[in-house]
Amino acid sequence: MAGHAMPGEAVDPYSAHDSGMAHGNMTMVGQVDHARNGFDPTAMLTDWETGRTEVLPDGRTLRTFEVDAIDVEIEIAPGVFFPAWTFNGRVPGPALRAKEGERLRIVFRNLGSHPHSMHFHGIHSARMDGVQGAGLIDPGEEFVYEFDAKPFGCHLYHCHALPLKRHMHKGMYGLFVVDPDPARHPEFAAVAASRVLGSPENAEWQELAMVMNGFDTNFDGENEVYAVNTVGQAYMNAPIWIDKSRPVRIYLMNATEFDPINSFHLHGNFFDYYDTGTQLTPTLRTVDVIMQCQAQRGILEFSFADHEDGMYMFHAHQAEFTELGWMGFFDVREAGA
Repeated sequence: MAGHAMPGEAVDPYSAHDSGMAHGNMTMVGQVDHARNGFDPTAMLTDWETGRTEVLPDGRTLRTFEVDAIDVEIEIAPGVFFPAWTFNGRVPGPALRAKEGERLRIVFRNLGSHPHSMHFHGIHSARMDGVQGAGLIDPGEEFVYEFDAKPFGCHLYHCHALPLKRHMHKGMYGLFVVDPDPARHPEFAAVAASRVLGSPENAEWQELAMVMNGFDTNFDGENEVYAVNTVGQAYMNAPIWIDKSRPVRIYLMNATEFDPINSFHLHGNFFDYYDTGTQLTPTLRTVDVIMQCQAQRGILEFSFADHEDGMYMFHAHQAEFTELGWMGFFDVREAGA
């Protein structure tokens, strides 16, 4: 059927056979070369970086990540290129994922052209804060951050070098998710287990990593392109396939510079929202729009089980953002359809 695709497969967003697509036929024309970029927004949705693990003498898990700062030119819209500063060559940086209580070690190498750091939103010592005098490193140098994975939730990391707005807007940010340890939350053990990557309970969910961002292509302090996971209209050109029989969980974070807020609106459905992801009961129930300031983040949970098959739009509820790229579709179907 015209307009439908399996995960990662491009479709024609202008197909007349898909009612509902026409609402979005008002912005960019063409396709971004994801292979040239070295990252694909569709793959980014489920590409969790879990590092490597070993068992410490006290029985705890040590989880080690390796992250490099690299200067890379990326294509953020068809024919629109941006001189990014990146973590591991992609924007957003790798979506780091660990489990509550683990010891984390992040080996950070600065292969870029400016001083950089990694500042984690979590609980750690001042020595590991990634600010001037504490983990800010020059080009060609290396630093090792080490701390415990806590609290559980949907967090972020970003460069904290000055001027901060420049380092953020150039692309130096990423998701940092800490899964809850069910043994530490016996009253909500089942809910906690559903968030533990790789568990049988977690396998029942469709989890997606989404980072809202914007790009000031002419460096005038205003964004010309808005997106989720960097590429404008990526999820219009390749709608996100959803198995309607399984619930959806989105780890959503706003990394947009130069705008006070960003937002997420889901068409034809409502979701529960866990602000910062640090609770196992919803902060808000049955909402269809959520606003986030920069660095704010949370978890969205919803289901299409009772819906008919079709293309369900999601986008920012600021019209300017949608028209400049921040819009996509969920392609909701029965498994195998």
